[in-house]
Amino acid sequence: MLTNSTILITGGTGSFGNTFLPMTLAKYNPKKIIIFSRDEMKQWEMAKKFVGDDRVRFFIGNVRDKERLYRALDGVDYVVHAAATKIVPTAEYNPFECVKTNINGAMNLIDACIDKGVKGVVALSTDKASSPINLYGATKLASDKLFVAGNAYSGEHGTKFSVVRYGNVMGSRGSVIPFFMSIRDKGVLPITDDRMTRFMISLEDGVRLVWHAFEDMIGGEIYVKKIPSIKMTDLARVLAPEAKQEIIGIRPGEKLHEQMISSEDAYYTYEYPEHFKILPLIHNWAVCPKRIKDGKKVPKGFVYASDSNLEWMSDGDLQDWLQINCEKIGSV
Repeated sequence: MLTNSTILITGGTGSFGNTFLPMTLAKYNPKKIIIFSRDEMKQWEMAKKFVGDDRVRFFIGNVRDKERLYRALDGVDYVVHAAATKIVPTAEYNPFECVKTNINGAMNLIDACIDKGVKGVVALSTDKASSPINLYGATKLASDKLFVAGNAYSGEHGTKFSVVRYGNVMGSRGSVIPFFMSIRDKGVLPITDDRMTRFMISLEDGVRLVWHAFEDMIGGEIYVKKIPSIKMTDLARVLAPEAKQEIIGIRPGEKLHEQMISSEDAYYTYEYPEHFKILPLIHNWAVCPKRIKDGKKVPKGFVYASDSNLEWMSDGDLQDWLQINCEKIGSV
């Protein structure tokens, strides 16, 4: 599907874009991948890695600017929407800015993609959109709903929209692993709560889930990758065995455990070997055989949360990942 196509990534200079770009170039050999973002310095740094590859293009722009999106989407077949204001405390203290990017930006992109005849859009979401308690999660829930409903708006235009949802991305910029590694020499690691758990997914698995969504989607699905959990105290212990763990209390808007599927979602959630799929209730899409395919409906009251997860990351698994990715983490 993506072979010989033109793909645009909003927020493309982030950790996801820096992984999606080389993996997709290698696997699908697309005609063009356009990195759309608002930070020219990050684009300049990223462009140096792809000198001489005319499949890679860069486009300065902001999802808040609909006219710029219309220009950038000329001739684009597929879009990955990764742009977001996503740091939880930042969103709590700058709520207007978070809404402008995460909600207004989603509306702009949906309209522009439909009008420009884009074939498919996959939007990146977060565990925090499930039963949100912070503004970031609330805006991403609204964004998810917008992209799901976008399939009804597109009508005869035929643009398909779906969402992928996953938890803490290992090694991504601003996430806990590079943060802990940057301060472990001080001998003290801050732990917000010793009960805290998190889902863990690699950037590579995140990219593969997006690929799967493009191949599988009919429109309106929310894909949730099956991934392991880890306790934050165990993560800190593996990263810095000699460091003291200091309990500092939960930050504004922070959850004790991550949740990706709520008990309310369970009524229209289906299970597959490597992921779950939440189907939309609107237009009877939740009972659409083309969307369900070979999925098995989850039990009533099912919840997919990091504390009750059946799969847990072992010390050895984490150490193996760190050994493979230590150089990458150092450059985050």
